[in-house]
Amino acid sequence: MLKRQRQIRSDLLKIVDGVLFGFGFLLAYFLRSNEAFLGPGVLGFLSWFGGTPEIESLESFIPIMLLTVPLSLVLLEFLGFYNRPIVPSRMETAWRLFKACTLITIAVVMILFLARIQLSRAVIILFGVVSFVLVLAKEELFRRYAESNLGRSQFRRRFILIGAPKDTRKLSEEVLSEGKSDVHIVAELDVNKTTVDEFVGLLHEHSANGVLMSAKHTLFGQVEKVIQACEVEGVEVWMLADFFHTEISRTILDDFNGHPMMVFRTAPDASWQAVAKQLIDTIGACLAILIFLPILLFCALSIRLSSPGPILFRQQRSGLNGRPFMMYKFRSMVTDAEQRRRELEDLNEMDGPVFKLSEDPRVTWIGQILRRRSFDELPQLFNVLKGEMSLVGPRPLPVDETLQFDDLAHRRRLSVKPGLTCLWQISGRNNVKDFQEWVRLDLEYIDNWSLWLDMKILVRTVPVVLLGTGAK
Repeated sequence: MLKRQRQIRSDLLKIVDGVLFGFGFLLAYFLRSNEAFLGPGVLGFLSWFGGTPEIESLESFIPIMLLTVPLSLVLLEFLGFYNRPIVPSRMETAWRLFKACTLITIAVVMILFLARIQLSRAVIILFGVVSFVLVLAKEELFRRYAESNLGRSQFRRRFILIGAPKDTRKLSEEVLSEGKSDVHIVAELDVNKTTVDEFVGLLHEHSANGVLMSAKHTLFGQVEKVIQACEVEGVEVWMLADFFHTEISRTILDDFNGHPMMVFRTAPDASWQAVAKQLIDTIGACLAILIFLPILLFCALSIRLSSPGPILFRQQRSGLNGRPFMMYKFRSMVTDAEQRRRELEDLNEMDGPVFKLSEDPRVTWIGQILRRRSFDELPQLFNVLKGEMSLVGPRPLPVDETLQFDDLAHRRRLSVKPGLTCLWQISGRNNVKDFQEWVRLDLEYIDNWSLWLDMKILVRTVPVVLLGTGAK
């Protein structure tokens, strides 16, 4: 993981741990205040550490809590708790956390003793125990998620390692030595013996998120062709080098295992805005599902009663960097719609690889109603929850349509997660018949992305859906 991404992850962990330490302090006070939860044996043991036999008001402990929580995070940082791989060793994690909780507990008790502050030290002892349990439980939950199929798909990034064998060998060993790293090498290539077409084929085959390149003993012209191919498709390049001309990519100097690294990126960079976008996606999808639950049930019942066949339409769509995922929609067509598509190819109203037909005879009468209000798209909220889509982003195309792109530059729209709505959606998608214009709008979104732009698109999507101007 790059240094900048590690820093963002570390800051996120500190925020979560700070909340848990604060909650642990309040929970410790609650347990000490309610002796029935502890029992006389535990209270007797805690009394050995001194302090007052009676519990003081919570306000008396607030200054101590405001001192203890930040110090706990500083101590964890000092012990290297946050400088670790995505899935660290259980023993190492527990030991560092135990040392931090023990040291902070002893330190606070000593401060109370030396300053002659008359407060119940049992609260501080309980704080150390409760905080250890809470943070360790958080670590275990995160570990289970990171090791699940869904977690691996979110955290593990697929990279192609490319360069001269004597240069890539050491880099490959470093990646493997990290254990459960978030970087997964899916292929290794000798840049001096590989054609650009072969390289591009591997990018598509593995749906690679990026390319890790060592250019020390390679032909610069060949390296430049690889970078330009990645630039066209919107795939990141992490390169152990320092000079190449690019036209679209933003060049960022970063650090990878102590090596200076230049990243050529056309998609939005890792940032707090990107973290906020992911948070908004998750919370927004949950709220939308709850708000639209009656409509979801109504749509499902209407489809079931109006025509034979499944309620949901499932189709393989191209996700981030072209990786296929199963997208959900309410079925708005007859069950043999895919088989009948060939009969209607001559009526296609879109140029390029995309098929669109405003008066499609395969659409059922209930499907027309659902499409007019975009209700058929609502099940994609579950794709957002799974992390396969975002609320805002380029619309996902079927895998077979993506494979028909005659201009590889069109694949750069795959460099961000697909979304429920985007600029094309609010521009009156029935009026956009030119696929080039569609792609232009998607690339305009990618090149100018910000959280504010997402908010504006979401707000503008509401009247489009309510007035039924976005689809037929």
